[in-house]
Amino acid sequence: MASAPLRFGLVGTGHWAQITHAPALAAADGIELTAVWGRSAEAAAALAGAHGATAYAGEGELGAFLDAVDAVAFSVPPDVQAPIAVRAAQAGKHLMLEKPLATTVESADEVAAAVAASGVASAVFFTLMYRADIRAWLAEVTARGGWLGGVAVWFGSSLDESSPFNTPWRREKGALWDLAPHAISVLWAALGPVTAVTADAGPADVSHLILHHQGGASSTITLSQSAGEAAAGSETYLWGPPGRSLLPSGSSDPIPPLLTALGELTANIRAGVSAHPYDAFFARDVGHVISEAQRQIDDRRGR
Repeated sequence: MASAPLRFGLVGTGHWAQITHAPALAAADGIELTAVWGRSAEAAAALAGAHGATAYAGEGELGAFLDAVDAVAFSVPPDVQAPIAVRAAQAGKHLMLEKPLATTVESADEVAAAVAASGVASAVFFTLMYRADIRAWLAEVTARGGWLGGVAVWFGSSLDESSPFNTPWRREKGALWDLAPHAISVLWAALGPVTAVTADAGPADVSHLILHHQGGASSTITLSQSAGEAAAGSETYLWGPPGRSLLPSGSSDPIPPLLTALGELTANIRAGVSAHPYDAFFARDVGHVISEAQRQIDDRRGR
């Protein structure tokens, strides 16, 4: 006898929620998108209506939204995500989270603590980590071993005036918080856990990171969301005695990897398993690295 679908609620109504989270939730096996919560009642009603879900809006309806679902997917800025994630975990709701988990050490720790205390399952949508081609690459390079370092360069254009991703939190936090979680997660998986970071900044939102990995390898990351469309692109590779190994470029469609993430989270929920390689605890640890990088950059700027 087939299990009843898990009732998922979506927190968020913006561009990413519309083009990625809502379509993936609507298409995922074993999931029913039953509720949408937003800060705007009009936006929540529009997105919920497009998917046959119930709309909830504002702080006053958050409790009713949580009561109506088994799990919550997030597509909101990190400073909005963190407190709602804590409340959802405390209510026993499983979590499909976005990166970055939060924008402060304290908030990231609070989410992880709530997840640990409640025992709910969690996964965080580090997009690259759910792509089949990248998982195959990671399996190959980690099996080969012998790498001395890695290089990641990622130039985006989300801060262009015309970009739908030019949102207030990205303008405030820049590429360090928006792109670094992707780069760090890949290099962490390929070279080992990050034990320390050295950081500096260039003009606009340019950030330079040196990561030190458990086992002795080191890697570098250069990021910007204000490089402009002509310079936009990314490249990541490992180097050492085995040679150079380039991260697959692959498809940029976010829905297939999100379907993978939702499938793995759903399987864990049904199996009563809370841990996942890219769960709230991993996202907290990545957030600690970024927070330390931000602290160093701020110190150098005299903030």
